[in-house]
Amino acid sequence: MGAKTWMLVHSQGDPKALLKNGPALDRERTAALVERLFASKRLQPLDDGNLCAACPPDDEIMAGCFAGLTILAAKEFAIDRPSALPAKFIEAFGDGQLVLHAMHSVVDWFAFGVWENGTLVRSLSVSPDSGVIEDVGARLAFEAPYWAGAHPALDAEEEEGDCLLDFHPLELGDAALLACFGYQIELWDASQPDLEQIPLMRFRRKKRWWPFGQA
Repeated sequence: MGAKTWMLVHSQGDPKALLKNGPALDRERTAALVERLFASKRLQPLDDGNLCAACPPDDEIMAGCFAGLTILAAKEFAIDRPSALPAKFIEAFGDGQLVLHAMHSVVDWFAFGVWENGTLVRSLSVSPDSGVIEDVGARLAFEAPYWAGAHPALDAEEEEGDCLLDFHPLELGDAALLACFGYQIELWDASQPDLEQIPLMRFRRKKRWWPFGQA
């Protein structure tokens, strides 16, 4: 699988419907949000990206503010324990739902966290080698078939013991995208939002150098 994400999505309303309707990007609000959350960095605007690649390199940030929906992608969200997300990213948003979604196909790792009105209600992090890294809160409905063994990780040709889970983390990651946002990466089809048509602003970040003697 070639699926990668590290993103934070805040929504007021149903994010699936918001994405399906092709939301309009608010560039001014997007730039202001990134400036506020990454005030210690010098930010250089780059050409737009899109939701198809919400996994920017370490020196970049991707973001999009839409009506009722905000998407932020950065290395800070590729964390083993979503419950440890820095408070500033939670406090930056008002009421509504905040979802962290991160997966990396190189190591077959997946993690996600869900906050409702600023309170963590679910956090999960899994990989084949480590098994369950974090499992906090009640499991969500879309997870149930995976924990019940309906999507076994091992093919018939693989030896038992190669994976500490009864499912492949990236398959659960794709299911989480569908349940939360109405699209998948690996199993995308034409009934789902066209990710390339949902723009995200891109910024290169560098350390901000302060004059000698200033904080």
